Amino acid sequence: MQLLKVKFFIFLSACLLLGSISYAQENEVSFEIKLSKEKLGINERLRVEFTMNKDGDNFSPPAFDGFKVVMGPSQSISSSWINGKRSFSKSYSYILVPTSRGKFTIKQATIEISGQTYKTLPKTVEVTAAVDKPSDEKTVDDVADESLHLVAEVSKGNPYLNEAVTVVYKLYVGQDIRVTNYRPLDNPKYNNFWSQDIPVSKPKPQNTTYKGKPYLSVVLKRVVLYPQKSGKLDIEPLSLEIYVDVPTNRRDFFGGRIYSQTTKTVSAGRRTLNVKALPEAGKPLNFGGAVGDFEFAVTTSKKQLNASESLQAKVEVTGKGNLKLFQLPEPELPSALEVYEPEYDENVRTVSSGMEGKVANHYTIVPSFRGKYPIPSISFSYFNPKTSKYVTLTSEEINIEVMEGPVGATSNNAVSSTSNKQLVVPTGKQFHFIKLSPNLNKIGANYFFGSNRFYFMLILPLLLIPIAVVSFKKREAIASDVAGNKIKRANKLAKKYLSTAKKELGNKEAFYVALEKGLHNYLKAKLKIETSEFSKEKITTILTDRKVDVDSMNGFIGLLTSCEMARYSPFSDVQMQNDYQKASEVISKLDKQL
Repeated sequence: MQLLKVKFFIFLSACLLLGSISYAQENEVSFEIKLSKEKLGINERLRVEFTMNKDGDNFSPPAFDGFKVVMGPSQSISSSWINGKRSFSKSYSYILVPTSRGKFTIKQATIEISGQTYKTLPKTVEVTAAVDKPSDEKTVDDVADESLHLVAEVSKGNPYLNEAVTVVYKLYVGQDIRVTNYRPLDNPKYNNFWSQDIPVSKPKPQNTTYKGKPYLSVVLKRVVLYPQKSGKLDIEPLSLEIYVDVPTNRRDFFGGRIYSQTTKTVSAGRRTLNVKALPEAGKPLNFGGAVGDFEFAVTTSKKQLNASESLQAKVEVTGKGNLKLFQLPEPELPSALEVYEPEYDENVRTVSSGMEGKVANHYTIVPSFRGKYPIPSISFSYFNPKTSKYVTLTSEEINIEVMEGPVGATSNNAVSSTSNKQLVVPTGKQFHFIKLSPNLNKIGANYFFGSNRFYFMLILPLLLIPIAVVSFKKREAIASDVAGNKIKRANKLAKKYLSTAKKELGNKEAFYVALEKGLHNYLKAKLKIETSEFSKEKITTILTDRKVDVDSMNGFIGLLTSCEMARYSPFSDVQMQNDYQKASEVISKLDKQL
């Protein structure tokens, strides 16, 4: 028995030791250099590849003394799951040609992985005299590397805060190869930007030149960005995996060129914008963050009406700029006018140059007394980035005349709340005298007491008692159902913010735009934060401060990510239905916690 215990202890210790060794091997960082050859002729080419088993940042290649870089760096990423284990590989490759004979050292390259700096070992390469038959003919991968370039073209490198910047991602393809398909690997997150993808129709190749050589160019993605903070802001790179057919030197039976298929990873590279803050000099006091070129108007549906009738007052801004990212000015109306909460109306479309259209608030106004009521002029200010100046627009004063209705207790009821005051002009008599001859008539023989109506009204309360008891018990049962009431309120809240998205189920682009807007509007109403403050990091910080559980927070951020991914990835109707259901659940959970 004792011997069995000892054997079991030895077996358990061996398993733990092997497990720890395996875990250490899996988590060990590898960063090394690979050479296609260590000895080559001066008329041959050298392929240098730096590979790592974990993703890193700030890669710095060596100087390549004695060589000329003819291609690179080409970036390649490979990730897979085999038997529950993740395999990752990332590489930067260069094609070099020697500039002279001799022995040269490929010095150390560096990269940062998980906060640590790693370096490769130096490698020595010997360059000899030219060889008769160079063994370094271009491979399929070499041709693909030289013929594929993904470029991010930015419309403006130093925009103002909240000024539109257009980023166009173009793929340049050499005329010898053919692209069969592609898929995004790493999508930019556009932190510190309000972003809107512009749908790209079927790509149409165009003949162009890139670095002096003929290429075919295809626009793969367009996005409009509005920077939400000043300073240097990075635009993360877009990475694609591209499937290409590369011609070889072989021919088929009929003499046609044989193509070989390969996959390459291309990246647009990181771009940096220098965002300028809006000038403080000349900034109006009522400036609300509008940037662009706008027109401003205040109109009413009618200027004459009777008391208890209603009219519509509209405060509208039209033009081109950050229409969704500022607040409209509010009118100051006389206290004698009853004003309801405004209805927000938006008709904005985002084109390649930015947002354009109109936004408006519709106010329903109901006067209670007759008289004349002025709607004072309102000012709206915006910053025009083309002229680098602030512009203030002022509406005209509008006078509303109430023709018929009761007269207010005092004339002050019709006085404007601003310094531009105007008294009510009463019409008709203001005082009515009591009649001295009331012309009263005698009650006839039809007395109320003892009539059928008398007995009906006497019995009516007795009939209402059981109805009231049943109604009271039903209300009490509903009120005691706490969980049911929470579910009803949550469902009602979700329907309120997701109603537009539900209508667009089946229409991918419209559905996800409406879903993202509904999620943003919910947070805006619940947390009282401005639209310009929205970013995933900001939302995560706010929800963490409000002590929202991690599952709800991750669910909300995951939905926003799905909305971004859906703009350039295929999504099925089932996925849309699942995302809608998930959005309802997330809003319900957040509402209980907030």
